Amino acid sequence: MNGQTLKAKLLHGETVFGTFIQHMIAPAFVDFLPEGALDFVIVTAEHNGLDLAEFLPIRYALAAKGVACLARIHSRDPDDVSKACDAFDGVVVPYVEEVEHAKRLAAAAVYRPLKGRALAQVLAGGAWPSEETRKYVTEVKCRDTLFVPMIESLAGIENLDAICSIPGVNAVFVGPNDLTVNMGIPNAYDHPELVAALQRIIDTAERHHVAAGCWFGKREQMQRTIRQGARFNVFSNDSSLLREAIQQSFTALRGR
Repeated sequence: MNGQTLKAKLLHGETVFGTFIQHMIAPAFVDFLPEGALDFVIVTAEHNGLDLAEFLPIRYALAAKGVACLARIHSRDPDDVSKACDAFDGVVVPYVEEVEHAKRLAAAAVYRPLKGRALAQVLAGGAWPSEETRKYVTEVKCRDTLFVPMIESLAGIENLDAICSIPGVNAVFVGPNDLTVNMGIPNAYDHPELVAALQRIIDTAERHHVAAGCWFGKREQMQRTIRQGARFNVFSNDSSLLREAIQQSFTALRGR
C-alpha cells in the first residue's frame, strides 16, 4: 500500500519528501525515523558497492512503517528495471535522455511481465493480447508501481516534453552533480544556469501533471527548489543526516 499512497499523492498534485539510503542496510535503522517525516525513501545501488538485495530488509521495515521504498539502480537496462520493480515500490533510473529508450524503461516498469513481441505491440498501438491481460497488468500487477527517470543531461531537458508524455512516468528527478557536469558548471548548485534549468524542468513536468524535483544536501538549496514548485524532493542521505544530528547535539553540549 505504500507505493499506492505515494503514487496517489503525486497524481493529486501533492508535494512529497524523501531521502537517500545508501549506507544503512540494518532494518533497525528504520525504528529511528521520526513518524510522518518521510513519504518515501530511495535506496541506491549507484555510487557504492552494494547490491539491491542488501537493502531488502530495510525495504520491508519501511513497509511496516508505512514509508514507500524506491530503488535507484545503476543499470539503464529494461530487464533490470523490471527486476527492481518486482522487489520495491518503484524504480529510479539514472541518466535518461532518449525518448525511445525512456519508453522501453517505463514499459519494463509498468507493463511487466509483458516482453518481446507482445510488449512491442502494446507500445506500437495499444494492442493487448486480451482485455484480461490489460486489466491484470495495469490494474493488478503494476497498479502501484512508480517509475521515475532521472534528468541529468541537456539532452534529457530538451526531450523532457516527450519523456513526460510517456505512460507510467510518475515523476522526474534531477541529479545535480551529473547535470552540472553536463552543463559545464560542475557542482555549482547555486549557479543561475542550474536554477533556470530546474525551473524549466519543473514547469515542463507540471504541464503534463508530472511531479519534478531534485536532490540537495543543503536545506537552503532544497527550500529554493521547493519554492520553484518542486514536488518530488529528495534531501540529503542517511549518513549525512546522522552526522549532522550528532554534530549539532554535541556542539550544543560543548557550548560552541
